Amino acid sequence: MAVRQRLVHTADLGAAELAAVRALLDEAFDGDLSDEDWDHGCGGLHALVHDDTGLAAHGSVVMRRIRHRGRWLRTGYVEAVAVRPDVRRTGLGGRVMGELERVIGRAYDLGALAASDEGALLYAARGWQRWGGQVHALSPDGGIVRLPEEEGAVHLWPGLAGPVESGAELVFDWRDGDVT
Repeated sequence: MAVRQRLVHTADLGAAELAAVRALLDEAFDGDLSDEDWDHGCGGLHALVHDDTGLAAHGSVVMRRIRHRGRWLRTGYVEAVAVRPDVRRTGLGGRVMGELERVIGRAYDLGALAASDEGALLYAARGWQRWGGQVHALSPDGGIVRLPEEEGAVHLWPGLAGPVESGAELVFDWRDGDVT
């Protein structure tokens, strides 16, 4: 099986490629991918892996701001990581993450993502650290709101700023749908 990988900005993906990514995500998430979730994965860089039958794996990294210890960090936020069911557990998810981690390590203060229990296994095996502290968000009205339901799902990857202190809180910038 020939595998081709590329890194491309959303602006450089054609309509057919975007439709293929959306279809892969819909399949991988059993139809539970909202329009907001789809929007969260766009506007940044996409790591795409194709095999002989088409798009096999995808992940994207978008820029977000996360406040830690009073400093807003430029964060490479990983979104929309998926592998086609027939090629899962063949290393393609690792290939996607390797490319996204390379980008985060060279361009962002910090890497972050929110993981399901199943997805957390991949990220932990790659060195992502589960955030054990509180998670907050800057609300649309300017207040800070705690997101206890997101605590335990956030994972961090040291970027240019290095590791963050686990005793502090994280404050995410606001976005529609799931904030983290």
